[in-house]
Amino acid sequence: MPLSSKYANQSLFHARNICDIRPMKLFFASSAVLLSLSLGAVADSPQKLYKWIDEDGVVHFGDSVPARYSDLEKQVLNEHGVTVDVVRGKKTAEEKAEEARQAEIRLAQEMQRRADQALLATYLSVAEIEMHRDRRIELFQAQTRVTELYLRNQRRRLELLMEEANKFRPYSTDADAPMIERDLVDDIAETKEVIERHQGNLARFQDDEQQIIARFDGDIDRFKTLKGLN
Repeated sequence: MPLSSKYANQSLFHARNICDIRPMKLFFASSAVLLSLSLGAVADSPQKLYKWIDEDGVVHFGDSVPARYSDLEKQVLNEHGVTVDVVRGKKTAEEKAEEARQAEIRLAQEMQRRADQALLATYLSVAEIEMHRDRRIELFQAQTRVTELYLRNQRRRLELLMEEANKFRPYSTDADAPMIERDLVDDIAETKEVIERHQGNLARFQDDEQQIIARFDGDIDRFKTLKGLN
């Protein structure tokens, strides 16, 4: 074989070996880098350390909290022993009551804010509120007058029915008086029931009227406060 061909074959052989080895070197190098990154990630993620005090006042430390202490408040410490978070324990009855009270206060404040918003959006002046109040009061007073008139008529009707009933037993003192008729008994009972029902309506109308007056008076005072008119 000519010398030049021999060296050419050897060069080709070495070139093939280099091509075969290089991917393997790259594979091992990549694996080493990935392994290093994985180990670094594990090392960089610190383990949590908890601190808590039991019912006897004894301080405990641990990377986990036993079940019997799960209701207690716990501090989360970093690698330097500094508190970075607090895990609240089970709330006492007093804490729950205080939370409920604070929630009620916040709700009342929000309801007042909305009411103030609506009040300012509805009225432009105190005179406008007073005019609206007076119209509402007139409606209740009209209902009251109609009910009072109706009650007077029903009471008069009951008087007439009772005058008629006095001629019969058991209302009459006359032993020979006939027994009262069933229709008359029903009329008396029905009239009494109507009177009682409308007396209740009259009381409700009067109570509603007073509530309307009080509500509008409160709106007027609040409107003045919001507008700085006091």
